[in-house]
Amino acid sequence: MTQFTSSLAHIAEGQYDAYHFYTEGDPVLAKQIQKYWEDLNYDFPGVGEQWSAVFVSWCMKSAGASKNEFKFAERHAVFVNWAIANAKAGTGLFRGHGIDACSPKIGDIIANNQPGHAYDFDYAATHDDYHSHSAIVIEKGTDRNGDYVLTVGGNESDSVQEKTVYLKNGLIVQRTHMPFIAVIEDLK
Repeated sequence: MTQFTSSLAHIAEGQYDAYHFYTEGDPVLAKQIQKYWEDLNYDFPGVGEQWSAVFVSWCMKSAGASKNEFKFAERHAVFVNWAIANAKAGTGLFRGHGIDACSPKIGDIIANNQPGHAYDFDYAATHDDYHSHSAIVIEKGTDRNGDYVLTVGGNESDSVQEKTVYLKNGLIVQRTHMPFIAVIEDLK
C-alpha cells in the first residue's frame, strides 16, 4: 500500500463514517454532496442528479490525485474508458483491467453496472457514455464466506455506503445482477 492508496481509503471510509446514516435529502448529506461537485469545479445540479462518479472523483482529488493523473468526471464511464485506454497503452497511474485479469487491492476502483444493464469490459473499452457505477476499495480480507474486498461508494441507496465484493482465487466473483465491468488499478 502506498501513501496515496492509504489516504484514499481513509478519505472514502471517513465519508462513509460521517454520512452513511443520512440520505441525500437530509440537509447534512445534501450539503456534502454539493461540496463534492463544487470542489471539482462542477455546477451543483441538486441531489436528484446522480453523484456517485463525482463522489469517486472527489475522493481521488482529496487524496492528492491531480487532473493530469486521474480523469475526474461526472460519469463513471468516462474514467473507466480512460483507465482502460491507459492499460492498453501501458501508461498512466490508473489502469483499467477486466475483472478476470486483476486482483483488486486497497485504493483500486471497481466498476459495475446499474440495475437493468449488462455492459461488459469490451463495451467499456470503446464507450464513455453509458450508465454504470463504481466504488473505492478500502479493505481486503477474509470472513466466513471467503476472501473479499470492501468498497465505499456514493449515491448507493441515496447515501454513502459500504459493499462487500467476494473474490475467488484473488479475482472478483462475477454476478448476474448488476455485473462487474472492470477494476481500475491504482498505481499512484
